[in-house]
Amino acid sequence: MRGNTSIKKLIRLGALLSVIALVAAACGSEDATPETVVVTSIVTEEVVVTEEVVVTEEVVVTSIVTEEVEVVVTEEVVVTETVEVEVPVEAEPMGPSGAGLLDLDDSRLAGMSWDEIVAEAEGTRLNWFMWGGSAVINAYINGWVKDQAKERYGIDLNQVHITDTVNAVDTVISETEAGEFASGSVDMIWINGENFKTMKNAGLLFCGYWDIMPSMANVDQQAGPIAFDFGTPVDECEVPWNQAQSAVFYNSALVPNPPADMDALLAQACESPGTFTYPAPPDFTGSVFVRHVFYNEADKILPGGHSDMIGIPFDQALYDQVAPATWATLNAVESCLWRGGETYPVDQPALEQLYANQEVSHFLAYGPASAGSKVDSGLFPESTRTYGLNSGQIGNTNFVTIPYNSPNKAAALVVADLLLSIDGQLEKAYPDVWGQINVLNSASQSHFADVPRHPSVVDPGAISSLGELLGDWVPAIEEGWNANVAQQ
Repeated sequence: MRGNTSIKKLIRLGALLSVIALVAAACGSEDATPETVVVTSIVTEEVVVTEEVVVTEEVVVTSIVTEEVEVVVTEEVVVTETVEVEVPVEAEPMGPSGAGLLDLDDSRLAGMSWDEIVAEAEGTRLNWFMWGGSAVINAYINGWVKDQAKERYGIDLNQVHITDTVNAVDTVISETEAGEFASGSVDMIWINGENFKTMKNAGLLFCGYWDIMPSMANVDQQAGPIAFDFGTPVDECEVPWNQAQSAVFYNSALVPNPPADMDALLAQACESPGTFTYPAPPDFTGSVFVRHVFYNEADKILPGGHSDMIGIPFDQALYDQVAPATWATLNAVESCLWRGGETYPVDQPALEQLYANQEVSHFLAYGPASAGSKVDSGLFPESTRTYGLNSGQIGNTNFVTIPYNSPNKAAALVVADLLLSIDGQLEKAYPDVWGQINVLNSASQSHFADVPRHPSVVDPGAISSLGELLGDWVPAIEEGWNANVAQQ
């Protein structure tokens, strides 16, 4: 009996050594796959006089490399094989690990062709945060733009309505503070001016992609309104979309002789009390009206007029020369405004509703081309007309930008290119769509030759356009209005 047990013990030991040999051979095989296979064999052999043998095997996949063999002869045989396979770990995608301007070449889109970026965007959802106060603009976005994004590129465009662009900026800032450096909720923002400057200075933008976008070839990239946003260098951190030109909207049936300049407009407000008003800043329409008054006073005070302030950073000394006269003028006219100036419309849509109800007869705002579509929709009376003051009208370019922590930068680039394309610019130029001014270069203007101009809409060439102040002037003027006009 004991002799048979010894023979069985030797057989089992031989089998054990065979297993070890096979495992070792597998590790060194010339036919092994490219993955590194590391086998850890822990063998414990204990032999007793018994007819039973216990064999257990265990396989663990890790990335640890060990190899141990221990043989001890005692009472029973236990074979434990631990096979550890090192699996190649996919490299982390390139992307931000904190706030900072993120260049295309440092992102996960680095090295991709435009076709590859388009392929990357297919099947994704794009969250575009934008002011949603215009039914006309919303219809264009959720009609033509959304349809084309889906049909051409398989992108699901989701317009996220906000009341002020700063809401989107604050969202990106909050996500950054929470450590969301690559998985934010904002993919694209309609933006310009101080909001763009804030995001750029805080390192919250994706940049450096103009060269790869096909539609940028149709833009004069060196032109001031394209290369600078309220004086802040764009540096390929946003994409131009619209030319925003301000003008005066008026009901020609009620105002047969509209005021020629800013002084005349303010005078008429008191000659016909209650027929004029403006939204409270920081609403962008109210803000641009207050800046017009600021320019008008600067033209009377500064040697070079308002031009002395254009293109330079905020200058407290210049501001202090012009601001008191501005607040005095606005306070003097306040009692002549709608409801005696006791309250102001909250935004441009509210102001337009007052005009539609004939509570006010004229107002100053961006986008004279939109008058046509609003007449056709029945919101504005057919007697609506638009024009530019002889003293000039402020104009600027507005853009779309991509936050550095957008998780869907490919789709944002593709939709931004669609908006800037000749097709996109042409569609929104039609008065029954939006009637917006395109941002393309002179070589591209032939595409717009057949676009009709609505009878209510002024010829853009008839407006003397005034440049914008650098972005840091705007909050100073808005805060000054609030402290010296609204709270007085």
